[in-house]
Amino acid sequence: MRTGFLILSATLLVVGCAPKQAETPAPRPARPTRAGTAPADLERRIARLELSLMEKEAQVEELQSQLDETRQEVVRAMAKLQTLASRAEAASAIAEAEVALQTLKTAPGQAPTPEGTQATRLLKESSAEFDKGNYGGALYLANQAKMLAGAARGRLSAGERGAQRPGETAFALPIRLVAAGRGNVRAGPGTGSRIEFAVEAGDALIGYSYVDEWIRIGDDSGRGGWIFRSLVARP
Repeated sequence: MRTGFLILSATLLVVGCAPKQAETPAPRPARPTRAGTAPADLERRIARLELSLMEKEAQVEELQSQLDETRQEVVRAMAKLQTLASRAEAASAIAEAEVALQTLKTAPGQAPTPEGTQATRLLKESSAEFDKGNYGGALYLANQAKMLAGAARGRLSAGERGAQRPGETAFALPIRLVAAGRGNVRAGPGTGSRIEFAVEAGDALIGYSYVDEWIRIGDDSGRGGWIFRSLVARP
């Protein structure tokens, strides 16, 4: 009896002195994460915004240029001395503008370019001023029509070099650009497309449209293709 009591006491003593296992806290429920936009999506959105800003800057620059030229024309009209164009000069400029517009041939069913439409309107206004005897105004308007016809021809040339790509967005007007550094101009909007030619820093380019971060461009020699956005800048 005594022996059994001693065994029971020893057992209770061992159990009481045994180290307690550390209690593991219950796992906290994971906090819900806020759904965010993937970095690639953000980069594409930023690229589109930068291209849109580039387009708006070009529009503002073009409008400012037209405003300055209009002011100069008003000053010339007020002076009426030594700056008035002759009848022959105005007639020659109108004829050159007509030839420039005749070269703008669009495919059946293809909408005319914005530059071509505006050039046609300016040429009509130039002829009207010529009939009024305002040869200075006629010369000014004819030169504006020739400039727009050249821009329209560049846009059409870029379109002929390749069909419109899915997601391709045309700029409201051609954008003057320069190469920011040495880079490749490719046949399509992607690094997997073949290289058409290379550009050097400072080379003059014209941007016509874009797909994501790729810009369809052309140069003064008639070459064209696609270049990555970071390789060009505004002059």
